[in-house]
Amino acid sequence: MEQLKTIGRELAMGSQGGFGQSKEFLDLVKSIGESRSKAEEDRIVLSEIDTLKRKLLEPDIPKRKMKEYIIRLVYIEMLGHDASFGYIHAVKMTHDDSLLLKRTGYLAVTLFLDEDHDLIILIVNTIQKDLRSDNYLVVCAALNAVCRLINEETIPAVLPQVVDLLNHQKEAVRKKAIMALHRFHRKSPSSVSHLVSNFRRKLCDNDPGVMGATLCPLFDLISEDVDSYKDLVSSFVSILKQVTERRLPKSYDYHQMPAPFIQIKLLKIMALLSSGDKSASEMMYMVLGDLFRKCDSSTNIGNAILYECIRCISCIIPSPQLLEAAAETISKFLKSDSHNLKYMGIDGLGRLIKISSDIAEQHQLAVIDCLEDPDDTLKRKTFELLYKMTKSSNVEVIVDRMIDYMISISDNHYKTEIASRCVELAEQFAPSNQWFIQIMNKVFEHAGDLVNIKVAHNLMRLIAEGFGEDDDDADNKLRLSAVESYLQIISEPKLPSLFLQVISWVLGEYGTADGKYSASYISGKLCDVADAYSSDETVKGYAVSALMKIYAFEIASGRKVDVLPECQSLIEELLASHSTDLQQRAYELQALLALDARAVENILPLDASCEDIEVDKDLSFLNGYIQQAIESGAQPYVSERERSGMFETTDYHSQDHHEVTSHALRFEAYELPKPSVPSQASTTALVPVPEPSYYSEPHQPVSASSSVSERESSEVKLRLDGVKQKWGRPSYQSSTSASSSSTPPQAANGTSSHSAGGVAASSSSKPRSSYESKKPEIDPEKQRLAASLFGGSSSSSRSDRKSSSGGGHKPAKGTANKPATVPPKVENPIPVPDLLDFGEPTGTSVVAATDPFKELEGLMESSSQDGGGGSTDVMGGLYSTDAAPVTKTTSVDSLLSELSDSSRGGTYHQSQTTKGPNSKEALEKDALVRQMGVNPTSQNPTLFKDLLG
Repeated sequence: MEQLKTIGRELAMGSQGGFGQSKEFLDLVKSIGESRSKAEEDRIVLSEIDTLKRKLLEPDIPKRKMKEYIIRLVYIEMLGHDASFGYIHAVKMTHDDSLLLKRTGYLAVTLFLDEDHDLIILIVNTIQKDLRSDNYLVVCAALNAVCRLINEETIPAVLPQVVDLLNHQKEAVRKKAIMALHRFHRKSPSSVSHLVSNFRRKLCDNDPGVMGATLCPLFDLISEDVDSYKDLVSSFVSILKQVTERRLPKSYDYHQMPAPFIQIKLLKIMALLSSGDKSASEMMYMVLGDLFRKCDSSTNIGNAILYECIRCISCIIPSPQLLEAAAETISKFLKSDSHNLKYMGIDGLGRLIKISSDIAEQHQLAVIDCLEDPDDTLKRKTFELLYKMTKSSNVEVIVDRMIDYMISISDNHYKTEIASRCVELAEQFAPSNQWFIQIMNKVFEHAGDLVNIKVAHNLMRLIAEGFGEDDDDADNKLRLSAVESYLQIISEPKLPSLFLQVISWVLGEYGTADGKYSASYISGKLCDVADAYSSDETVKGYAVSALMKIYAFEIASGRKVDVLPECQSLIEELLASHSTDLQQRAYELQALLALDARAVENILPLDASCEDIEVDKDLSFLNGYIQQAIESGAQPYVSERERSGMFETTDYHSQDHHEVTSHALRFEAYELPKPSVPSQASTTALVPVPEPSYYSEPHQPVSASSSVSERESSEVKLRLDGVKQKWGRPSYQSSTSASSSSTPPQAANGTSSHSAGGVAASSSSKPRSSYESKKPEIDPEKQRLAASLFGGSSSSSRSDRKSSSGGGHKPAKGTANKPATVPPKVENPIPVPDLLDFGEPTGTSVVAATDPFKELEGLMESSSQDGGGGSTDVMGGLYSTDAAPVTKTTSVDSLLSELSDSSRGGTYHQSQTTKGPNSKEALEKDALVRQMGVNPTSQNPTLFKDLLG
């Protein structure tokens, strides 16, 4: 807000000074600066927005007025309001030939728009033209817009002009061209990868500003690939030496420091290049020593350079003289009254400890003062330093201090970080088992559920495995101390849930292990926990499991188990619990109490929580059972690949026609409708498929010929992909058979009732966190604390073992339905083509042994003989009957009769008609054929023409 007021005053002064600003603009700036609340400021801005919207719609606005309006829009946008209604006017102003108006337009556009705005495309051509301008001020304005507005897609449009400007005679243009290329590299590194050599050349530019601008892209490039720029170490050292010797113009000085920002950038680059490189580090010793001697520590910019020197020394391989100079500088920082300098001193001390751990001992009292400083940021930085310098001799003091600080803060995020650090230090440098248990108890008690659950699991595993290597006495002492401490803590109110889980597990495993505490006493404590935290199902589950272990150990040892009344009431309560987990645990506990000692010992062996469990993922122990079930007629296991529908259809057609596959669910997607196949004398149009089994309504047999066709299990049918079946009762049956052949049920009239789609329904399945000046007297307590923190040198560490677990899954089971009826078998049945069955095949195909058309001819002849004078022409039988009505119908006629019965709801009788065009007859035939799912191509359809294309 202060910056806005300053800008407003400057603009107001400009208006008074004759820059052409109107009184309205002066009043706007003055009123906003004098507003006393945000609501008043918003009211003023909204009123100004309405005024500008009205004035921008006026025709023939003078350029001077438009420039003022654009500036007022910028002012509105800076105050956080939307001025998008005027963006287009700023874009238009960039096209103006006047330098003042063009620069105003570019300034407004770079503030209004982002690189993905839709209006960017309108200024790309203007930028290209301005980059070729003879006026370098116009070129600079265009380069400013390039750095802010050009995105990855428009980089190729301006890249050639920007590269040409690297050799411009004006240093300001060259500098801005370098900045534009740096922007391109950050947006799209591949677009300027061939231009990286330009940065190397411009490092030797005569102008220090161009050289300084080149350091920024080089820093990014070196961060990505250090080895490619190792040859530039000497160049950077030479440049830094020239800067420190004040060879640059005075205009680059800042608070009497020569080009301090160039020095800081060079130190960062040199730290990257010399990290772990002895020869490169030695080249920097002299210039770094000069910086420590020449830098003025009385100014902030001088201290910034010294701090960067310390960071550089911590990255390279330093000399003893440089380490001594860095330690002296850190001492000055810590003795300062400024919290910022103290912070820099603590941070620098933490960096140098990695190189020399003795440096911290020189500043013991300063570190203690920072721990007691009221500045919370400085205190946290000091704890980071103590964390880095922890060892076995000072771990107790540091962890106690960290826990006290964790208790005092309310920031959950930092409290979690402090807790994890305390746990890590306790695991690495614990001097004794009892101290470790106490520290973990404090962390769980005060950090609560902020502690990572892995910490609780690691603690339980640590107690189970023990500290000592093959030292059972040490492990038992650890477990006993844990049990004793938890029995003291368990009665405290409002313990964290995670801590209660650990307590319940430890008491269940080792509460009665040494015989000091009875099973009744431990079980009573656990029942109290379950009753006190009744709303926490996880804690109750751990408590019930702990009770189960205690009673199991008592039963296995042959002692009599006396279930306390409160435990019995808890079990009865959980038997009716809404939680299935708690209910199952209660039932398991109830069942365990009724078992004998030998069974209980095998179910819950004593102290076996960390034993490795071998998991048989293949379930090989079930092989005998599976083989016996298959021999008894059970269906073999269907692999996941087969269940997911990945079998190719050719896999099914290639099977032997005597095999019958199970009618299981098919999970592949439905096929798209296919175009009809042209009618040709080829066997590809007709394929043999087995008749699918469906439930159908029973019908009385009409003729002997129809019963013959019913007995056939595999028939020749038409492949009518994409033709929708219109008749029949919708039903579904998934039938399986283990025998080599099966006879599906059929209706008595030779038809089967199919579902509407003619195929089985398909389904898809989806897989399931200051130092003050030296005092004349030093507090003896601080001296003792410093001696505790910085004394000793031994360290100890240990590692935890990891355990793994595995799991398996059970195969899905399928069910099958038996056919409704099983017709008797007949030897050598005659294949009968079902011309009107449009259902998709669901079983294994049977290869045709003869020409299907000859089979059709045989069908027609047999139908003619059985029909007693019926016509041999199928079309004639369907659409033209000159003979008298017959009493017996053929198989085809029976199908048509059944179709008509279902559609009309009555009995269909063939009526004698006459050949020739008849409108009524044609309409009836058309409707009849459409019911069969065939779309006729003419008024008098031809059945085979429509069926076979």
